[in-house]
Amino acid sequence: MQINHKLLLLLFFVLSKPAFSQELTTNKISKQYPATTSWDFICENYALTGITKAQIAKTDKGGTLKLAMETTDPAFNISGTAYVYLSDSSIIVCTDKGIRENIGNQIISYYTFSSIEMNKLKKTDIQSLRFNITGNQKKFSSQIGNFTALNKKVYIETANDPNKKSYNTAQEISALYK
Repeated sequence: MQINHKLLLLLFFVLSKPAFSQELTTNKISKQYPATTSWDFICENYALTGITKAQIAKTDKGGTLKLAMETTDPAFNISGTAYVYLSDSSIIVCTDKGIRENIGNQIISYYTFSSIEMNKLKKTDIQSLRFNITGNQKKFSSQIGNFTALNKKVYIETANDPNKKSYNTAQEISALYK
């Protein structure tokens, strides 16, 4: 009987995933860094998928923001200045360093954070991300233009839902430093 309890406990630990497990992200330069989980931010005005994948990695000099979107044209890019709006009403401006890649139907861009900006991100949740998708739009291609991705887990929310409706980005970023 005691063996069954131990077996069940072992299975529980093996099958359960820690709430803030670290992932590794690889950028175009092929360096791997400890990173948060990939967050699916809601991008209501992007008709193709409505999802922006965002992930933050800890680097030697600060951090990296990875933005990824599905597209119908792999020649499109996430480019230009990106803005990270925080829940305390402050903004982090990310200049385009031209680090991007296309994997299948996904366009990916990387933006860098200083150590000061990473310290701010460890304390304050991301509220939204603002970025541009550029390219030569054709008749049936996905959209180009300015987009805002909100830190929301679902499109439709109800007031009585006890589940958290946004990602705890500050907590996950802070866990990278432990």
